[in-house]
Amino acid sequence: MMTRIGLCGLLLTTAIATPALAQEDLEALQGMQRSDATFTRVEQTGPTAESLQAILPHINLPDGFEISLYAVVPDARSMAVAPQGTVVFVGTRKDKVWSVVDRDRNRVADEVMDFAPSLTFDIPNGPCFSPDGFLYIVERNRVLTFPAAEFFFEGPDPAVGTVVPKGELIPVEEESFNHTARVCRVGADGKLYISLGQPYNVQPQDKLQKYDEIGIGGIIRMNTDGSEREVFTRGIRNSVGHDFNPANGDLWFTDNQVDGMGDDIPPGELNRQTEAGQHFGFPWVNAGVEVPEYKDVPRPEGVEFIEPQVKTDAHAADLGMSFYRGNSFPEEYRGGIFSAQHGSWNRTTPVGARVMFTRLDADGNAAGTEVFADGWLDEQTGEYRGRPMDIAFLRDGSMLVSDDYAGAIWRIAYTGDASGNTDNAGTAEPETDEAPDDAAGDTDGDAAATPPSAPAN
Repeated sequence: MMTRIGLCGLLLTTAIATPALAQEDLEALQGMQRSDATFTRVEQTGPTAESLQAILPHINLPDGFEISLYAVVPDARSMAVAPQGTVVFVGTRKDKVWSVVDRDRNRVADEVMDFAPSLTFDIPNGPCFSPDGFLYIVERNRVLTFPAAEFFFEGPDPAVGTVVPKGELIPVEEESFNHTARVCRVGADGKLYISLGQPYNVQPQDKLQKYDEIGIGGIIRMNTDGSEREVFTRGIRNSVGHDFNPANGDLWFTDNQVDGMGDDIPPGELNRQTEAGQHFGFPWVNAGVEVPEYKDVPRPEGVEFIEPQVKTDAHAADLGMSFYRGNSFPEEYRGGIFSAQHGSWNRTTPVGARVMFTRLDADGNAAGTEVFADGWLDEQTGEYRGRPMDIAFLRDGSMLVSDDYAGAIWRIAYTGDASGNTDNAGTAEPETDEAPDDAAGDTDGDAAATPPSAPAN
């Protein structure tokens, strides 16, 4: 990794007029000055890249698919593919957001550099794009927006607006490293949806009302200028991945459940939400399993708990997820859900570290889940080669898998054809006009007890 001094000034300072930016944000943009911020650039060749390439033969995929190293990206977490498709913005659980650039569109990154190095980020895990090209970055306790980020990422101080000021996403006293890796999406309604994991293994009873009002242990939504905030999803522990079904607009999300109840309970969750305000059971139940601490606590009156669509292996840590909107994968995968399992941290026999696929039926319900890609966990030794964190898709329909353990982004492409011929393996698919996916968003690890001393992955 090396650093360089950036001498690019702020290029976009005026003529930005959208409902997502308040007048004070415009004035702040106009007042920004030239910066000599230091860029960090990540080497894409050499020993690190070679060690990552050595992982590839261990990865198992269905026939006709091929995996390659897309980029070396330290601490790679949630991803957002820019509308033009040449830049992928990648969040971390540290203090950097990475710009991953494929200038020649050969499906291998040419350059990885930090985004907006003049800013100080705090766990900027969750980037996402709006259809009109605004990049949103959700930190531990702040939300920022960057107009036309994919065109101005090479400047050290790109135009930035504040959606939620620092310290106002959650109360400052509720800040923790545990379960604060936020993810976001912009829905078809134009609103910004943000996950707010609760910071305990199981929150104390005296936090219930406060968390419910704020949306901690839920998903909130707001206008893209931060106004009209409301709690959209209740009764979840720590979701680090959500996406909207393009067929009907339903929100789907993963959830990580309680530690310390044994190797095989409670299961992880993949959930479907069909209307605002639905409650998914936590902290009373998780994936149908009662939480001991809340066994004798009265449940919310008149509230029906929604059951998970899919119950996954306990402690496998289901994180990022995305619907497949492309057309380069075989028909059976189109319209289904790909999700990343980060892998267990406290199970006697480790499980996870793989990509899962869930198909849907005609009614939009889950109709089966299977392993799509594995091999990042050495089952003989129990050691991780990598830990998938998030799923996104390039414009050509190929899949990106972020891996914060290996420090990489992997690319999975279908290299066969309708007859199963794989003679063209390794070639890049042509560009399409299809809009890209972006992802958002415990192992965030699923590793928390009481803040701030509990372990976190």
